[in-house]
Amino acid sequence: MYAYNKPDNLVSLIEYSINQYADLPYFGTKQINDVYTWRSYGQVGKRIDDLRAGLADLGISPNDSVGIIANNRLEWAVAAFATFGLKGRFIPMYEKELPHIWQHIIKDGKIKALFVGNTKLFDQIKLFRSKTPDLKHVFIIDGQGQPTMADLEAVGRKKPISSIRPDPQTIAALIYTSGTTGHPKGVLLTHGNFTSNVNAAKIKFPEITSESRSLSILPWAHSYGQTAELYTFSSVGASIGFIEKVTTIAEDMVKVRPTILIAVPRVFNKIHDQLWYKMKDTGGLAYKLFRIGLDSASNIRKAKAKGRLDIGSKVKFKIADTIVYRKIRQRFGGNLSGAMTASAMMNKEVTQFFSDIGLPIFDCYGLTETSPAVTMNCMKDNKPGSVGRPIDQVKVIIDKTYSQLGSDEGEIVVHGPNVMKGYHNLKEATKTAMTPDGGFRTGDQGRIDKDGFLFITGRIKEQYKLENGKYVFPASLEEEIRMVPGVENAMIFGDGRPYNVCLIIPDFEQLNPWAKTKRISTEPAKMIVSPELNTFLSLEITNHLRNRFGGYEIPKSFILIEENFSIENGTLTQTLKLKRLIVAERYRSQIDAAYQEN
Repeated sequence: MYAYNKPDNLVSLIEYSINQYADLPYFGTKQINDVYTWRSYGQVGKRIDDLRAGLADLGISPNDSVGIIANNRLEWAVAAFATFGLKGRFIPMYEKELPHIWQHIIKDGKIKALFVGNTKLFDQIKLFRSKTPDLKHVFIIDGQGQPTMADLEAVGRKKPISSIRPDPQTIAALIYTSGTTGHPKGVLLTHGNFTSNVNAAKIKFPEITSESRSLSILPWAHSYGQTAELYTFSSVGASIGFIEKVTTIAEDMVKVRPTILIAVPRVFNKIHDQLWYKMKDTGGLAYKLFRIGLDSASNIRKAKAKGRLDIGSKVKFKIADTIVYRKIRQRFGGNLSGAMTASAMMNKEVTQFFSDIGLPIFDCYGLTETSPAVTMNCMKDNKPGSVGRPIDQVKVIIDKTYSQLGSDEGEIVVHGPNVMKGYHNLKEATKTAMTPDGGFRTGDQGRIDKDGFLFITGRIKEQYKLENGKYVFPASLEEEIRMVPGVENAMIFGDGRPYNVCLIIPDFEQLNPWAKTKRISTEPAKMIVSPELNTFLSLEITNHLRNRFGGYEIPKSFILIEENFSIENGTLTQTLKLKRLIVAERYRSQIDAAYQEN
């Protein structure tokens, strides 16, 4: 049993902040006139009280499940904290999800009351209500003509009740992992799981205070956004602004002016590529200074490692920073001191790039089953390329049971107050995932260096053997390939085959100027069948990988495809992980043909 520091439940956490920071801004929402309006902790607290009483009037009691299908918004937080105050179980779902997944979660989690974002979602739920007998009530957040969340709050306003303080072992939420195959599994997370993560995050990031602000990008339906942003920021009286939509992030950044971002590598990879593309396109003095500044930053690091000062490089960097990098930082609102990233491996070069231009990225590591944080880099303890050291009270063990002799790598096993209670209704899956002494087997491969920093080296379940018996970790290769200019996305295939082949989604926008100079059509459907483009990208990728990977790992054949991987077309999970089996099956004929040709 672990000792849980206070607050040790999410009810105490939010009620402390509501009382301590009542007049401070909490949530900011963009209005029709593009202006953000902010609601205070006190205002949100009153809505939590009203909804909690309204849910109690419906008969929601301890251990009952309340669900929500909505994007991040003020009402999402109100529904969560109101449920926690009844010792209920909160079950979030994604708006962009297949209806049969909603149906499975609602039925498996025995959801009694459900909040949905709009009437369209309400109508979709009606189609399978008869197959979810536990679901008694559905409320719309935006819309009229049906029972609304506002109606339920009005009922509760007339019948106020006090909150219940759960103990740390009480289940707070079921977060369903999207998974790459089969039905999602419900991860049982306790109040102590969440609050131990929050308390540990505050030790790593004392810079997050009541003056901090985030722009909410990641869905709270996933544990990363939920814990790192909602609960951590709420615990210190910080504020959170909501993006209007993915396409408005740039303008919302300027309006909200965040001090720290919670995001995933894909966000920064995209920004990195766009910045390089724009600077090259701009050319002239700005591009020269952009390059000079990055070279100078590299020289400064090398000199520092040898205990020397490089005054010349410092002067050059200062000029580049004043003229170029400061303008780039203004695009992020001008207040951003750093960003936290997790959920996938971050490319070290991209991490270093953002640090050089004054926007440091701190790579962290975790899983839904660990609430989620396991290790974190931070402002005072950061090693690019790693995912940081273990957080407070968490122990990481490298299990080398199935490692090659002499290897310092193995499966990452996690012990701590952050480890889940188990998978809902899945005893065998829980037993498989846990060690006899309560550790969680992550399925990730990694190593710990002499300074205690964890490095992720692959996903054990994703690794495969080539025909020659050599192992390949595809995610590492794919991350590097995505760094090649002209490449939007990639997937490596080669399980049991003589060599790797690679599916490539070209970055058609970046490649347009190249295509025009080669007199090749800029229409994506025609570009992907161009032998010239295939040869060009093949050479660029091969040259990029040559000094980074073994020859047997580098793909020998490349297949260009037009449609990117996405949640909508079923090739990505909600956490943006590749559904490899689905992708491989979808492009089976092209993959087989690539091997036959060679």
